[in-house]
Amino acid sequence: MRTDEPLPAVGEALAALATGLWHWDTATGLVTVDAEAARLLGLPAEQISLTEAQARARLHPVDWNEITGVIQLAVAEGTLAEVRVRIMDEQGRIVRVVRSRSKPSFDRARKAYRLIGTLQEVTEPTPGTLAGRSAVTGDWRRSREAFLLDAGRALAEARSTQEVLRVTANLSMPGFSPDGLAVFGVEGDRLTIIGHHGQQQGDDSPFSDMALDTDYPAAEVVRTGRAVYLSSPEQYKARYPLTWPLAERFGRRSWAFLPLTVAGRTMGAWMAAFTYPVAFTPDERSVLTTVARMLAQALTRAGVAESERALTDGLQRTMLPRLGPQRIPGMSVAARYVPTGGGLQVGGDWYDVIPLPSGRFALVIGDVQGHDVRAAGLMGQLRIALRAYASEGHRPDAVLSRASRFLHGISDEDPFDPRFATCVYVEVDPATGVLDIARAGHPDPAIRMADGTVLTRPTSGGLPLGIDPDADYPTTRLALESGETMLICTDGLIETGGHDLDSGWRRLRAILEDHKGDLEELADTLVQAVHGPSSHHTTGPLADRREDDIALLLLCREGEGCGCGDTMIVRAPVRRTMLTVAQAEPERVAVARQQLRELLHDWSSPDQVDSAVLLLSEMLTNVLVHTDSDALLVAEITGGVGERRLRIEVTDAGDDLPHKRSPGELASSGRGLVLMELLAHAWGVDPRGEGKSIWFELYESVDGSGDGSWQP
Repeated sequence: MRTDEPLPAVGEALAALATGLWHWDTATGLVTVDAEAARLLGLPAEQISLTEAQARARLHPVDWNEITGVIQLAVAEGTLAEVRVRIMDEQGRIVRVVRSRSKPSFDRARKAYRLIGTLQEVTEPTPGTLAGRSAVTGDWRRSREAFLLDAGRALAEARSTQEVLRVTANLSMPGFSPDGLAVFGVEGDRLTIIGHHGQQQGDDSPFSDMALDTDYPAAEVVRTGRAVYLSSPEQYKARYPLTWPLAERFGRRSWAFLPLTVAGRTMGAWMAAFTYPVAFTPDERSVLTTVARMLAQALTRAGVAESERALTDGLQRTMLPRLGPQRIPGMSVAARYVPTGGGLQVGGDWYDVIPLPSGRFALVIGDVQGHDVRAAGLMGQLRIALRAYASEGHRPDAVLSRASRFLHGISDEDPFDPRFATCVYVEVDPATGVLDIARAGHPDPAIRMADGTVLTRPTSGGLPLGIDPDADYPTTRLALESGETMLICTDGLIETGGHDLDSGWRRLRAILEDHKGDLEELADTLVQAVHGPSSHHTTGPLADRREDDIALLLLCREGEGCGCGDTMIVRAPVRRTMLTVAQAEPERVAVARQQLRELLHDWSSPDQVDSAVLLLSEMLTNVLVHTDSDALLVAEITGGVGERRLRIEVTDAGDDLPHKRSPGELASSGRGLVLMELLAHAWGVDPRGEGKSIWFELYESVDGSGDGSWQP
C-alpha cells in the first residue's frame, strides 16, 4: 500500500483480521452482529439482529452468566470488558472459543446498558470436545464477592418463606447457575419439602414425607450435617442406587446437596441441580456453602416473622371487634387499626362498638401507653372491662370512672412499670343524633359537616385512665346533624410524620374536606395519607414510616352529601355549632372564638369574620360578668355561598335585660350593644320564661365590603 492511498474501511480491516463487530442494547433487547461475527457464532455470514434469547442460545450457559457480571464490573471501574466465550452447536458441543472485548456504558435515563465490541477466535480448547466444565474466565473472585453481597442483601430483605424461595431461585451464580432448586425441611423423623423451583407442580410428591433413614442425598445431609456433591449421573447412581430412578427422569447432570444449619442445628437441606456437568471445584463449593448458610438464616428469620405475624393476627382478632354487617338505623360506622412498624406489630391502641341496653350504642377508642406485649395485654383487659361496664347501663362518666379504677388496680401489680391509657367514650342515640362524650386525656373528636367543613369539637375531659382511681370525667353533649361525620382517633393518626397535634389536625382537616366517597373509602384515605405504604413495597433500605399505632372510628349520620347508604333529604345547607361556657370556665370564651373562626373558614369577607368574633366575645363576656349563670352558644350558617346568613345566639338564665348606654371615653363597659348596632345587620334580645337570649345576624358580602344584602 502506498502512503498516499486512503486507509481501508473499518469493516474491511476487521474482516481481514477475522474479527467481528457486535452491538448490544439491553433497552431494546437486540444484539446486532456483522457478517464475520455471525460466522463466528455459527450463523450464516451476513449482518443480522438477534434477540437476547437467540444470542444466548449460541453461547455456553456458564459464559453467558459470566458476561453479565463482567459488564457490570467494567462499568463500575470504567474499564474494558474482556471475556472468553464458548460457542455451542445444537448437540451441546463446543464449536469454537472466541474472545470478546467491549466498552460498556450505562444510560441512567433509560436504565439500560449499551455495548459495542469485537469477537475474535482463539485456539483453545479443541473444537468438537464435549461442553464439559472448564475454568471460568474473567475475574472469578471479584465476581464471586459481588454475587455474594447481592445475594446476602436480597435474602436479608426477604420477609416470608415464599420471598426467600423466590430470591434463591433468581440467584445467578458467577460462572455456574443451577436450573433446579429444592429446599427440604424436617418434621419429626420425616423429610418435607418447603419449596422448589425448576420442576413441575406435583413433581415433588415422591420426595415429600420421606423418612430420614432413606437412601437419599437430602436425607443423608440432614442426618450427618455434611454436604453431598454429585458431579455426574453415574456417580449419583453408584452412590444412591435406590433413589436414583426418582431423580433420573429430571435429566440433570450434576447435583449439590448442602445442609441448612443455624446455631449448630441442621434444620434442613438445599438441593441445587444442573443440566450440565459441574466439577464442584473448591471455589464453587465455597460459593454454594456460603449461599446455603445465608439461605438457612433467611429461612429462620422468615419463619420467626411469620410466627410473629400469626401471633399479631391472633391478638388483633381477639382484642379488636369485627364491625361486620351490623346495621344502625340512619347511621354508618367504619373503623381501622394499623399497628406500628416494629416488634410484634401490636400495641395498646384499640376501638370498640358496644350495643347498650337502652337501644343506643357506644363508640370507644383508646390508647394504652407502650407498644409491647404488656400494652397489648392491658389493652385487652381494659377493653373487656369497658364493655362490661357499658353493658350494665352506666352513663359515659361512670363507665370511664370505673375503668380508671380498674386499670389503676391492675397496674399496681407491677410497680416498676405503671401504665395509663387515654380514651374517648361516645354514647350515640341513632334516632336523634345526640352524642354524650366523656374523654380521658384523649384528643377531641372532629366533625365533618354536610358541606365539607371540618371542626374540632372541644369536650370536657379528665385525667388518663389509671392515674387517679377517683378521677371524674364530665360529659359533653353534642348533636350530629344529618349528613355529618364524626372522627375519633388515636394520636398516631395525628402525629405520624413528625407532626404535632396542631399541624397534624390541619393535615387531617384537609383530607376530610377534600374527600369524595363513602365512609370506608374515607377511612382508607386517612390511613394511606398519613403513613403511606409500608416499606417492603418500596426499594432501598428497610425504613418503616409507621411511627405509632393508628386506630380510628368514623360515625356518619346519613344524609345528603355524606356518601353513605340511603340519604335523607336536607332541605337547605346548614352549618351549626353549639358550646356551653360555664361561670367556672372563662377560658372557654377563647375556645368559642376559635370555633367560630373555623365555622367561618370560607366566609368571603375577613372583616365580617373579625366582627362576628368580636361580637361573640362581647356577648359571652357580658354573661360571665353581669350574671351568675352559664352561657349557651348556638352559631348557625344557612344559605348558599355568596348569600349566606350567620346567626349567633347566646342564651343565659339571667333576668336582667341589657340596654343600650352611652359610655364615656374612659368607661370600662357599656359598649357591647353599641358595637352590635354598628357591626351587625340585625340584632335583638328575646326574653325567655327563665332568662333571655341575645342574638345578631351577619349577611355574607361577596365583594368583601361588609355590606351584605340578605333577603329572608
